[in-house]
Amino acid sequence: MQPASVERLPVVGVACLALFIATIFAANWAIVEFGPVGVGFGLTAPAGVYFAGLAFTFRDVVHRQLGRRFVIAAIVAGGLVTLLVSTTFAVASAVAFLVSELADFAVYEPARRRGWLPAVALSNLAGLSVDSVLFLWLAFGSLAFLPGQLLAKAWTTLAAIGLLAAIRSWTRPRLELV
Repeated sequence: MQPASVERLPVVGVACLALFIATIFAANWAIVEFGPVGVGFGLTAPAGVYFAGLAFTFRDVVHRQLGRRFVIAAIVAGGLVTLLVSTTFAVASAVAFLVSELADFAVYEPARRRGWLPAVALSNLAGLSVDSVLFLWLAFGSLAFLPGQLLAKAWTTLAAIGLLAAIRSWTRPRLELV
């Protein structure tokens, strides 16, 4: 899909752009506010993990709806928002966010040929893996939270993809929202 002019931006794309940036803010806020949380199977991860997991899917919707230029602008904006939230985790979060979103972007673009939802799944897997390893290593100097981090991001990715599949199934006869 070609990028739309500003006057004709798809509402879904603009909403997901705002949600993408909001999830980056929320992920960093939750880490500071709540610290580690349980994510299932006796595992824990920093509380922002659920928001961070959603960011990858929102990024992919922005890519589909608004195009590459908006994605790059959103990644930069998300990196800047990260720096505003927490001085404790600012560098670790910003570096992990920027590198992982670029990894997501790099996988998403060629994977779209296999279909949109598979591209979202593959790119999210790449992004969430890079984000988890980089953030934990830079923020804590340890990968102790890695299993919990990966599990929680997998939960959010699966939920988001399930929701997107349902939306596509419901809207496909009328219009292509996602």
